[in-house]
Amino acid sequence: MGTDTAESRGDHAPVRDRWWLIVAAGLAIFIAQLDASIVGVALPRIEADLHTSTTVVQWVGLGYLMPLIALALGTGRWADTADPRRVMVLGCTGFAVASVACGLAPGVGWLIGARVVQGCFAVVMLAPAPVLPTIAVRPEVRGRAFGTVLLLGTLGGVTGPPAGGLLVEAYGWPAVFYVNVPVVAVVLAVVTRQLPLGPRLPWPKAAWATEAVTFGGAAVAVLFALSFAMDSGVEWGLLALAAVPLLLVWGRSTSARSLWSLVTAPGLLGPHLAIGCAYFAVFGVLFVAPFFLQLSLGVPPGTNGWVMGGLALGTGCGSVLGGRLADRVGPQRVALSGAVLLFAGTASLVPASMTWGAPDVASRLLLIGVGFGLFNAQNQARVMSNAPQDRLGMISGTTSLVRQLGAAAGSALGAALWATSPGGATALSACAATAAVAAVCTALAVSGISVKRSV
Repeated sequence: MGTDTAESRGDHAPVRDRWWLIVAAGLAIFIAQLDASIVGVALPRIEADLHTSTTVVQWVGLGYLMPLIALALGTGRWADTADPRRVMVLGCTGFAVASVACGLAPGVGWLIGARVVQGCFAVVMLAPAPVLPTIAVRPEVRGRAFGTVLLLGTLGGVTGPPAGGLLVEAYGWPAVFYVNVPVVAVVLAVVTRQLPLGPRLPWPKAAWATEAVTFGGAAVAVLFALSFAMDSGVEWGLLALAAVPLLLVWGRSTSARSLWSLVTAPGLLGPHLAIGCAYFAVFGVLFVAPFFLQLSLGVPPGTNGWVMGGLALGTGCGSVLGGRLADRVGPQRVALSGAVLLFAGTASLVPASMTWGAPDVASRLLLIGVGFGLFNAQNQARVMSNAPQDRLGMISGTTSLVRQLGAAAGSALGAALWATSPGGATALSACAATAAVAAVCTALAVSGISVKRSV
C-alpha cells in the first residue's frame, strides 16, 4: 500500500502528525460498525412498514454482514497494492450512495439488496482505515493514535442500539441509514485533503474472486444456518455442512496457505485469537442484555438504551486511557489489563437475578466496556506493529474478518441462549459465564504474545 512516510522518502525525519487523518480513519470504522448494530432496533418497524416476516427481515442485518466476512481477505490483499486515498474515496462514496438507497427502499427485497451493496463498499472503506495510524503519526504516539481510531470504531458497534432507538422513534427507520451520509462526507473531506493522490486503482485478481466464492460461500452457508436454527430443527445443521467442501477447496489454494503463514507468524496469531474471543464475549452480552432489561425486568425502551450506553461509555473511557498508558508502558500490557477487566465484568453478570434493577446491569456493563476499550485498541496496535509493512492491508482484512466472525458468533450464541433458556436471568447468566470463559482465552492469547516476545 502506498504510504507517505519518512522511510519511503529515504530520510529519517519524522513526518508531521496528521491527527485529522486519525479521526477520519476512526470515523470510517465507526460508521461501518454502527451500521452493523444500529439496524437491529429498527427491524420491528421495518417488518411492519414493509409488510414482511421476521425470517425475511433479519436479512436486512445479515445481508450487510455477509460481504464484511466474505470479502475481507480479498479486499485486504487488493488494498496492499492500491493507493489508500483512492480506496477510501471509492469505499466512502459507494457506502453513502448505498445508504441512501436503503433509506429509499420501497420494499424489503430492494432493502436487502441495497444492504448487500452497502456491505461490499463498507469492506472497501474498512480496508485501509486501520493502516492509517501507522503512516499518519510518529511511532512514539502511535498508541494514542490507535486508541483514538479504535475508540471511534468500537463506539460505532456499541452505540448502535441506543442511537437507533432514538432515530427510529423520532424520524422513522430510514433515518438509521441517512445518518451515514454526513459522517462519510467528513471522512471524504479529510482523506482528500490529507493524503496525496496516487496511481489508479488496480483491477482485483481472478484468484481473489475464487476466494470470495469459496470462503465467502462458506460464510453465507453458516449465516443461513444460524438464521434458521431456531425454526427448522436439524435441517439448519445440514445447511451448515455445505460450508465444509467450500472451506476444503479454499484451504488448498495458494492464497489460503500464504494467509496462514502470515497470520501464524510470531506476534500475529495471538492478537488475532484475542480479537475473536473478545468480540465473542462482548457481543454475546450485548445481544442478551437488552432483552433481559426490557422483557424480564420491565425496563422501558428509553431507559434500556441508556443502560446499554454504559458499555459505550466504558469503552470510550478505556480507549482514551489505554492510548495514553500505551505510550508509556507499551500496548501489550494495556491490552492484557483490558482482558482481565473484561473477565471481571462478564463474571460479575453470572449471578444475574430477577431482583436486579437497571443500575445493577449498567454498572457491570460499564466495567465490561472499560476492559474492552483498554484491550481493543492496543491489541490492534500490537498486531499492526508486528505486521510486515507490505502486508498491512492484508492484516487489516484478517483482523476485520476475525472481528466480524467473533461478533456474529457471540450474537448467535446470545440468540440461542435467549430462545432456549427457561428465564431471562438464566439466559443472561449462561451467556455471561460463556463470555467470561472467552475473556480468559483473550487474556491467555495476549499473555502468549508477551511470553513469545520476551524469550
